[in-house]
Amino acid sequence: MTNEIQLAFAHPEVRADSTTRLDPRDRISLRDHIVPVEIGAFQAERGTTQRLCFNIVVEVRPHPAPLHDDVDRILSYDRITEAIAAEFSSERLNLLETLAERIADRIFLEPQAMRVFVRIEKLDRGPGALGVEIVRSRAASPVQALASDGSQSAVHPLVVLMANDQILASGLSQQLDALQALGLPVVLCVGLPDSARPQVALRPVQRRIDLLAMEQNAWQLAARDPRCVVVQSRTEMDWAIRRGQMIVWAPSKLVLDATDGPGPDMGDGVVLSVWLAEMLAADRILLPADAQIPPGTRIPSVIWGGDGSPSPAEKPE
Repeated sequence: MTNEIQLAFAHPEVRADSTTRLDPRDRISLRDHIVPVEIGAFQAERGTTQRLCFNIVVEVRPHPAPLHDDVDRILSYDRITEAIAAEFSSERLNLLETLAERIADRIFLEPQAMRVFVRIEKLDRGPGALGVEIVRSRAASPVQALASDGSQSAVHPLVVLMANDQILASGLSQQLDALQALGLPVVLCVGLPDSARPQVALRPVQRRIDLLAMEQNAWQLAARDPRCVVVQSRTEMDWAIRRGQMIVWAPSKLVLDATDGPGPDMGDGVVLSVWLAEMLAADRILLPADAQIPPGTRIPSVIWGGDGSPSPAEKPE
């Protein structure tokens, strides 16, 4: 518990480090940036300024080209302070939560920004600092479904990693019945098949071979139950999720096209499934009992029982 408390009150940079993946991204940070501003919902806070302290960490996608010591090729610190100043100039706000959300949204206008930690504290409202902290990810963009009245609502699917013995099990249909009964759109993922595959020295080529082997596994799963439809692109995946279909993910296109991919472990079914679940803002991910959950996983993970029924598992910290 001591470590959890220390982490809760640590700088956002420490929080970012503790929740990162196996392949941590580069980060830039703004520490103890103090701005006097009028903000607050209480009458005593109107017509007067108070000091706000900003601590912000932005995880960034590395620039693909050499930097050549050129400031135009990076995400500049100025973009963070400009995001803060822009929100102050737009309108008066009551809540720090609203301000933090808007600053994060503005930072995501920069294509290199992938995950943002924003901590804002009021320094003049008590004997200590009163504040909020939020974490937002570019990947967390849930599918939007259109209701009959024209409104949109987020759809959070169930992502399931199927072990090879589950794919070949005689009771596969019953397992899929149990998943459908949970009432969520189901996205089935697969890992590498047990059969041998070519091994080459060139890592990029090996990644493609591994992804293609996974796709063969996906097609094998789809062939065993008519409810399973293989999808490759985000567009067709979103379309199927909106309609509540059960789909099987063929990973090559999404993974190879991604600017913020799952990292070097493209042949690891768990890593790929967790990456997809985060990208889809999934309700949760079901994993086989022997799965090793990657550090920093931000989607609730549940161990999937051998009979197809999910059993609760503690959400990773």
